[in-house]
Amino acid sequence: MKNKFIIALLAISSLLNSNCTDLEEQVLDESLTGSGQSEAVSGAIAPAYGLLPQTFRHTRYFGLQLIPSDEAILPARGGDQWYDGGRFLELHTHNITPSNGLVGDAWNYMTTNISRTVIAIEVLTPLAETNTEAQAALYEMKALRAYLNMLMLDSWGLAFKKESSEDMSEILRGQEAIDYIESEFLSVADVINKDEGPGRMTQAAVWGFLAKLHLNAAVYRDPYGTPSFSTEDMDKVIEYTDNIINSGNFTLSPEYFDLFNDDNHDNQELIFALDQRGILNNDHSRWAYWSLSGSLFPRPEYPNADGTDGPSITPDFYQTWVDAYGNTDPADADARFYQKNVNVPSEYEDLDGFTPQNDEDRYICVAAEDFEIDRGIMRGTPWAPRKDPDGNFYTCNGGYRIYAVGERREANMEYYVNHTLDVDFTANNGYASGYRVSKYQFSHTSPNGNNYSSVDLVLLRYAEIYLMRAEAKLRKGDNAGALSDVNFVRTSRTARAPIPSALNSIDLDILYRERGFELYWEMARRTDMIRFGHYEDTWTEKTDTDVRHRLFPIPQSAIDGSSNTPGYLEQNPGY
Repeated sequence: MKNKFIIALLAISSLLNSNCTDLEEQVLDESLTGSGQSEAVSGAIAPAYGLLPQTFRHTRYFGLQLIPSDEAILPARGGDQWYDGGRFLELHTHNITPSNGLVGDAWNYMTTNISRTVIAIEVLTPLAETNTEAQAALYEMKALRAYLNMLMLDSWGLAFKKESSEDMSEILRGQEAIDYIESEFLSVADVINKDEGPGRMTQAAVWGFLAKLHLNAAVYRDPYGTPSFSTEDMDKVIEYTDNIINSGNFTLSPEYFDLFNDDNHDNQELIFALDQRGILNNDHSRWAYWSLSGSLFPRPEYPNADGTDGPSITPDFYQTWVDAYGNTDPADADARFYQKNVNVPSEYEDLDGFTPQNDEDRYICVAAEDFEIDRGIMRGTPWAPRKDPDGNFYTCNGGYRIYAVGERREANMEYYVNHTLDVDFTANNGYASGYRVSKYQFSHTSPNGNNYSSVDLVLLRYAEIYLMRAEAKLRKGDNAGALSDVNFVRTSRTARAPIPSALNSIDLDILYRERGFELYWEMARRTDMIRFGHYEDTWTEKTDTDVRHRLFPIPQSAIDGSSNTPGYLEQNPGY
């Protein structure tokens, strides 16, 4: 056994033995001997788990899933902010090049994360022969490797089979990749831990990901064709989701937005999440602040925490809510759409005739620890702390002044931020355009608002288990069973009004819509659009209908890096 284990893994060189990246690596644990094998075990698994929040950053895998769907659009605001070489414009329009920086970064971090599981498995395998703690950790790393390979299959149409860091990976596609990933999950399903919590791979997570694998298997077998959902696959989805539901270990959260709060690690709806305890600088709030206005300051304690004027939801996605609820505002029909936390007097809500220059007395006074921005889909003008010309928040007796948010990018802050429905790449690409998503809480425990966040980032939760089972039942013709499962999710958010009413009927279009309502901004939409046959639809700036764009291009740097083995890593069709 090695005496030192320094994490300095490189994405392509580790998986392909042929290239390198410029990833910044962090030494998490150097000791494999220490004072005992517990240190060796923790030192082996920490690098694999520890890289996950960075792999899923907004400019990596999270953005890669969000922006190409009809949920989100990210124009070059003000002409250049978030232009970033056009990579987000390419993603949204499906005109992606193999040199796209976001695709490359997501690939590099994902493959590096897989490499870390391979190294961990190598370290843990001999220890597991005599140490039960090492054995348990070994099962987790195998499950994590399978999960990451499933994401590679979903996005790039391939998986890496690699048992030794000294060997070159075998690249699998289609049914071979499905079989490999399934076998990896099944090898640990009966022996992996059952109660380590959502930050670790557990039996429930393995069952959930097996269900997801079979739900999408028809797409993975033939990514460019029309999916043919087999009864065998749908039966497997039902089997694995039944296992989770019948375990009795999970419940749906009565308050929807509690799922994305500081204390969500202990929420009984979470099955697998990126564990953030506010310990590391890399415990980030990027899923919280990316969409918000750059003029919005969410935490009075931290004057440097703000939004970035990133992506908006598309008018098309918003219209799905309007179509569902007709003449009723979605905020008055479905508690998942919006949570109003800033209690503004009705006489202050009418901003006609006022600007940030003449509204000095139109504020509410709130203690820092009591302030919380509105959550969900944000429309119009938000309310939050405001800074004086010296950059300090205005205060009041015992708290902070909460004003209608002024656009601080305008000279002398002449206008209020006003999030409007219309947003595109040209005329309507201003800083405030587009409705925004405020799903995740800004951590109250963070010392700066943006890092050291204590909010776990959710990757699998109990509601999706019911929705997967509903879809499998529906595709088998069990409409009544599917309707029951969907309504169970809809009517369980009982903490506050409005509680969504039960549906009277269900079909694939309604189920697709319901998945959008429940799982928006959670990296589910792109995969859903492909599975339900909507990825070639038209929305906002996107008109591309090429089915070959369902998969992302393999980064050119990865192909070039493996060129010493001709034909080893081939570009996906259409690029």
